[in-house]
Formats: sequence, C-alpha cells, structure tokens
Amino acid sequence: MGSNAPLDEKSPTPVAGPRRHPQLDQLKRTWYFLRKNTLAMVGLSIILIFVVVALASFGYPAPGAKMTLYCGTYPTPANNCAQVCTYAPPSPAPPGTCYAVSALQKSLVPPTISFSPLSLGPLPLGSLAPDPSTGLFYNIADGLIKGAPWSLGISVSIVGSGALIGLLLGAIAGLKGGYFDEAVMRFTDIFLSIPGLLLVLVLLAVLSASLGNSLSFLGRIAILVGAFVVTWWPFYTRIVRGQVLVTREQSYVEAARASGASNSRLLLKHIIPNSMYPVFVQMSLDVGTVPLLLGVIIFLGFPIWPSSPFPEWGTISALSVQNIENLVLVCAGVQGATCYFPWWQILFPGLTVFLFAISVNFLSDGIRDALDPRLRR
Repeated sequence: MGSNAPLDEKSPTPVAGPRRHPQLDQLKRTWYFLRKNTLAMVGLSIILIFVVVALASFGYPAPGAKMTLYCGTYPTPANNCAQVCTYAPPSPAPPGTCYAVSALQKSLVPPTISFSPLSLGPLPLGSLAPDPSTGLFYNIADGLIKGAPWSLGISVSIVGSGALIGLLLGAIAGLKGGYFDEAVMRFTDIFLSIPGLLLVLVLLAVLSASLGNSLSFLGRIAILVGAFVVTWWPFYTRIVRGQVLVTREQSYVEAARASGASNSRLLLKHIIPNSMYPVFVQMSLDVGTVPLLLGVIIFLGFPIWPSSPFPEWGTISALSVQNIENLVLVCAGVQGATCYFPWWQILFPGLTVFLFAISVNFLSDGIRDALDPRLRR
C-alpha cells in the first residue's frame, strides 16, 4: 500500500527501482564538498604534481641510489664522477660551453639554463657543494627529482603506520575501558616521556650495530621506518582514545548498543569513522615533518643511506646547511676574499619541503571539513 515503486502493467507486483549504494553516495557527497574548498584543491593539485614527479623519476636518467656526482675540470678533475667544464674568471673561458665559478668557491654554480658538455644538460636549480673549496658539486634538480619517491614513500609509510596502530589501540582502549585502557595508556605514557628523536637515534644505532653488514638497503629503510613508527604511534593513541571517550557516549552509539550491536560493529561502523577528524589534522602536521627529521639525523652525522649525499629532500636540505657552514669557514680563512652566498642551495630544497608540508595540510583540512557535517561550509 505505501510502496512508491512503479507497477508493471500486467502485474500489480512492484518493480524494483535502481539499487542504491550508500557508500558511493557518501563518496560523491564528500567530493562535492571537498572540491568547493579552494585551499583543499590547491593542496591536492600540489600533491598530484609531486606524485607525477615521483612516478616519472623512475625513468629519469640520474642514478637512483645517489645524486649524480659532477666534478669540475678546474683545476684538477676528480675520479668516478661526470666531468663538467668549469673555469675561474678572469681567466678566459675554454672552448665549448662552461660554467664560470669562483677560484675560491669552485663548486658554486648558480641556477643556469646553459648546457654543459654533460649529456644530462643544464643546472636549472644550481649546484650543491659538500665543500665549496673543491671542484665537486651535485645537480640539485637531479636530487629533488630522484628524491621524490623516497621522501613521499618514507613519509607516508611512517605516518600511515603510526596512525593505524594508534587508531586501533586508542579506539579499543577508549571503548573497552577498565584495566585494558589503563594498561594501554600507561604504556603510551612511557613512550611519550622519551624524546622522540633521541629514541629514533638509539633504535637505529642498536639495530644497525646488532644486524651489522647483513642488512640490505631496503632492510635499512625498513629499520628507519620502524624506528620512527615506534615514536609516532603514542600520539595517535592518545588523540583517538580521547575522541572515542566522547563518541561512545553519543545517542547513536547508545542506540546501536541497545539494538544488540557487537563491540566490533560499534568500532567499525560508528566509533572509528566519527573519531577520524583529529587524526587527519595530526597526520597533516606529521607528514611534512618527516623529511625535516631525516635531515636533522643526517646533519648530526648519523649514516642512514648507502651513499652521501642521497636523493632525499631532508638530506639535501641538511647538506645545504652544512655547505653554508663550510662556506663560512673557507671564507674566514682567506683574508680579503670575496665570497658569494649560495641562496639557491637553501631556497629550492627548503621550498620543496615547505610545499609538500603545506599541501598535505590544506588537503587534510579540506577532507576533515568535507567529512564532518558540522564543519561544512
């Protein structure tokens, strides 16, 4: 009697209409509100650019395990590196296309589109010099392009694993309460009381020393990710547990519990989906800090990668800071010397890390607003 389904002409039996997909409808509704958020779309566009660069980097001609090493032919070329024609004005330029460098700072090549004899072409972002007094330098563009998959992959692996562990532990602890909740929280407090970076360094030192040379390169990456995850999950556990304590008292959760829903159904259908909003915010803050923390570890002199320098954004930034320090020491040792500040070594790696961090932040805020009806604008 009360059915709105259409009737067949030959039979009074209602004809079934098109089947509805609530999950698909929810996804379309979320995308509708997300694309109305300008900052979220800006963040998504930047992230997509980084992803495209990361995928394209596998076909880029530079080596994957280390940045391309160049050596200037002024005054003496080094071994095991691709040679680049350099000269020191006011000396006359050699035949061909060469980079003009300072006699004191032989490795500081600013951004240029002029081609060298090198088959890889120009230095659009300039050079990165581990020691300005030598003739060795690295193509910053090569390092940033080949470093995209490493930086993105490691950041997502660390933050995603830590958030997943913290989400599960925090949700279960907040729902069950009692001794389990107390045990999880006290265990979390132990890890929170230890400085995160110090714990990462200790874990890396202990695991690397115990496993020795038997570790492969991917094994070292796995240890690095695991060491960071150990320090990351407690933050998410505490955040999620606090949110669950509020969510479990809501009327819809009480109604689901009264209807006989099990704890697993309460978690998956009601509590976890409504406790994700602060997790998105924290993840947006954490993803951008991972390359910076990796750079700090490299700056402190702790070996992570199989070669130095390694094409990872934080590592390139750390080497840039070290280069400025070496530059000051070299210039201070020569009286009356004219020194140049290599601004490009700080700007381009730092700008890459900044854009990565801010784009994830914009997108995460937009997803949070699109998922939470109370925040939709």
